[in-house]
Amino acid sequence: MRFAISIPQGVSGGAFDPDWMRTHLARAEALGFESAWALEQVLGAMPMLSPLEAMTYAAACTERMRLGCVVFVTPLHNPAHLAKSLSSLDHLSRGRLEVGIGTGGGHRPFAAFEVDPHTIVGRFTEGLRLMKALWTEPRVTFPGRFWQLEDAAMEPKPVQKPHPPIWIGGSHPAALRRAARLADGFFGAGSTTTARFAEQVPIVRQALAEEGRDPATFQIAKRVYIVVDDDAERAHRRAAEALELAYGYFGLRDIVAVAVTGPPDACIEGVRAVVEAGAELVLLNPLFDEDEQMERLATEVVPAFS
Repeated sequence: MRFAISIPQGVSGGAFDPDWMRTHLARAEALGFESAWALEQVLGAMPMLSPLEAMTYAAACTERMRLGCVVFVTPLHNPAHLAKSLSSLDHLSRGRLEVGIGTGGGHRPFAAFEVDPHTIVGRFTEGLRLMKALWTEPRVTFPGRFWQLEDAAMEPKPVQKPHPPIWIGGSHPAALRRAARLADGFFGAGSTTTARFAEQVPIVRQALAEEGRDPATFQIAKRVYIVVDDDAERAHRRAAEALELAYGYFGLRDIVAVAVTGPPDACIEGVRAVVEAGAELVLLNPLFDEDEQMERLATEVVPAFS
């Protein structure tokens, strides 16, 4: 069983403390977390650092932990720019990069990015093909619908060969099947309940079988919003407030059921349900008090799975 921790991206009081982040990430690595993950929110009410910059700083603050983002909403990105940035980060981290991608869902303000929402799946799949080509081919000729290249080169290639591991996140069955067809892993969303995740995993596994893929070469993970607090009622209330702040802007309200909250025993039970549903990697995402929560997770929750 493998555990990851979220990369802090929130900016409170109008300023971010890079020294604190450096100490926090070093402590996360010392506590044994396998990887640390950011998320992407370009527009929204929460003050958050962008994932590429947060991951790059995290790479400079750590030595061992793998670093990822779940997910980059790739239809909002130019794939050549994103491929170049991610390849560069793979070098800066000395081959520790993980890449999570998704279509973003219907609630995104696609018009702000000059993207027709009816084309997001096509842009997603074509963009991924182009990034893989730029990462693996010395010269790329790409007569795509959205992007075209003629005998183009992109260097340096990523450290990891053929490219960093690709995770696809999403909830729709079609997204789950895309993960099985195009990616190295499926990452369940933090905004998805454990029960819903348990319904998604069999769809992914069936799609892997239909694609003739070895499930041993494919990873399944889930982000878990979590609050460890000996006062169960307070944990539930604070989780609800934090999730409302994070997701209310997008019209997602009253989603506290996605979180695991309460005393350590309750959190162990909640995480165990995620593991039993099929997660091989669990991304633990504290919603506040990151230092205290990470310590409690590492000492009171994670040891139950060793």
